[in-house]
Amino acid sequence: MKAAVYQGKHRFEVREAPAPTPGPNQVVMKTTYSGICGTDVHGILYDVVAAGSVLGHEYAGVISAVGKGVKKWKEGDRVAGAAGGTPPEGMVRGFFTPRYNFRTMGWQSIPPAFSGYAEYVLMDEWMPAAVPKGVPDVAACMVEPMAAAMHSVRRSKMKKGDTVAVFGAGPLGLFAMQVAKAWGASKVIVSEPAPARAKAAKAVGADVVIDPTKTNAVEEMVKLTGGEGPHVVIEAAGAKSTLQQAMEAVRREGRVVLLAIPWEPVPVLPADWCTRDAELTTTFAFDPEEWLECFDLIQRGKVKVEPLLGADSFISLEQLGATFQRLFKPSNEIKMVVKF
Repeated sequence: MKAAVYQGKHRFEVREAPAPTPGPNQVVMKTTYSGICGTDVHGILYDVVAAGSVLGHEYAGVISAVGKGVKKWKEGDRVAGAAGGTPPEGMVRGFFTPRYNFRTMGWQSIPPAFSGYAEYVLMDEWMPAAVPKGVPDVAACMVEPMAAAMHSVRRSKMKKGDTVAVFGAGPLGLFAMQVAKAWGASKVIVSEPAPARAKAAKAVGADVVIDPTKTNAVEEMVKLTGGEGPHVVIEAAGAKSTLQQAMEAVRREGRVVLLAIPWEPVPVLPADWCTRDAELTTTFAFDPEEWLECFDLIQRGKVKVEPLLGADSFISLEQLGATFQRLFKPSNEIKMVVKF
């Protein structure tokens, strides 16, 4: 099989490798689509991924082989991964220990199930999620980031009728705002400077899209919410200024959720906002049941993936390295997907 193997120093090489063989209670999936995640981009940008690794954890495909003892799956079943199933008892939210540090522990080793930049992926039986009828593979490969975005909205304790602001209209921000709308947000305001991403935000239902290069986003969000600020702010940009802006924008006793993962120090000035008794919470990954909820929202047309995809969104495995180079800098791209 072909696999994109990281060589270190921002370089990938597509190599021929033996296709995996499932052991007991394992399955092999033939990949159809594999999305590029921002965490992978950061891992390569900061060169913290070990040479010889194969990345990729947003994928969909078809079960091609099952190991001894597998009862849940058969060849030909459509699935998505990674880790969309219910983990064994005692495993803390997937692979994460109670003191998990993503920066120092996230790249120590890449499990086979997180190696989706390859034609075949090996998984434990519990890991895949079944793709329901009516959900195409290209949408199924985006359920992993969609579930992470859903988890952020759940962590915000958003109530029906709340106003919600989102900084950043990349894939996570676009999915978070759609989930908020589906769950009853009365108004969703998005701050995004990139034209293609701003256009996508409008296409998936944002009530207002602010260009922060032309308008003070905080002042506009406060103005659009009757002078009080949004009930909920999702920080999905990860830029140096946006966590501070999110805390400035939120209303008294409102909630800010840090969905993005900044890899460099971000300046904040608590004196600007600490008097409002606002809550700041973090979020990471998802709960397994959120995958099922995401599939349901796609089936019911409450979440759209098409506006995230353009003519240049689909690449070959051989184009992966060049695509990562493009994504190192802020860009107009939204979602990039390897098509097999």
